[in-house]
Amino acid sequence: MALSKIDVANMVTGIIPNDSTIRRKYSQPLILNGDMSVSQRGTSFSPSGAGTIYTIDRYSYDVTGSGTGDATITQESDAPASTNLRKSLKISPDATETLSSGENIAFATPLEGQNVQVLGHGTSSPPKATLSFWVKSSKTGTYCVQIKEETIDDESYLLYEYSISSANTWEQKIFTWTGNTAHTLNSNNTMGFRIVWHLAVHSDDHASATTSWTESTAFKATSNQVNFFDSTSNDWYLTGVQLEIGEYTSSTLPPFQHESITDNLLRCQRYFRSYGGGDAYEQVAVGYTTGAQGSTFIDYSSPVMRTAPTMSLGTINTWKIYSNGSGYTCSGSPGASDATPRNMKLLTDHASGATAGQGAMLQANNSTAARLTLSAEL
Repeated sequence: MALSKIDVANMVTGIIPNDSTIRRKYSQPLILNGDMSVSQRGTSFSPSGAGTIYTIDRYSYDVTGSGTGDATITQESDAPASTNLRKSLKISPDATETLSSGENIAFATPLEGQNVQVLGHGTSSPPKATLSFWVKSSKTGTYCVQIKEETIDDESYLLYEYSISSANTWEQKIFTWTGNTAHTLNSNNTMGFRIVWHLAVHSDDHASATTSWTESTAFKATSNQVNFFDSTSNDWYLTGVQLEIGEYTSSTLPPFQHESITDNLLRCQRYFRSYGGGDAYEQVAVGYTTGAQGSTFIDYSSPVMRTAPTMSLGTINTWKIYSNGSGYTCSGSPGASDATPRNMKLLTDHASGATAGQGAMLQANNSTAARLTLSAEL
């Protein structure tokens, strides 16, 4: 049997052969947590009111204008058969809503600019890209997905319609486009790209479906977009989100690129991290005391977070500083100093008795409700 030819040049230079189905085997997925398996914040959320909240890791729920978007969002053990997917995201309205001017309700996943340079925006011949996802809903009709450039001048979008034709049935949707030659995406840690699944859009933001990059910063959907919030009996599921470089159809699309739960979680922890919530005496950080105030140093250098995070300790008395054989219940308003993408110093008041300079530990105060979170979301 003849030996296969070895590409010595590529072995030396580390270049992956220019074939997308081979190249993707050596790279991480462009979409983080596309299988909805990581949900550090919990498995059920009840948003109500305008704004952006993160639910399942790397997915935001966005309500603009004066809308309430009152809903329940859950992580479900429901996924399309024969895909090896196991989890999905589900939304159910808790109240009906008639849209007012400026109101939009959507799900989105934002992508860091430096992670999407492979899309080739701003070059003379950007490659094609293909988005695919699995969706199902009890409400049939036309929905929209918007592909958006972000955080640049003259940011632009593409807009596609997709149809849910069979109620409560998983369907795969696939869209292919060519990158925008007019704009270069920011190659830094800010948001560079976003995929938006619309659920309800006021007529102020209606636009025609387009495969040409169209300038606008706004959420846009066509006039055919259903109002998913017209009934509390509606539900909508999403999973298996993948973004591939190249042009694919349902018969040529590479299989979903499953990551180990360890790799998936570590990539998500670049943007959000949660400590506590497990053992009633869980120890999450070490440091030292400064007398009446406890100063506890926490190191989260692996993986490095996207930017210096904001910190929350939740209910402060669910924590204590444990020092020199004694535990001191935390009180007052927790704070943070010297925050970097790698570490920070937590500051908490605690009962008197500790001695300045003693080693200390931040520990759950006999409470599984103790939760420290660090957020560096886009």
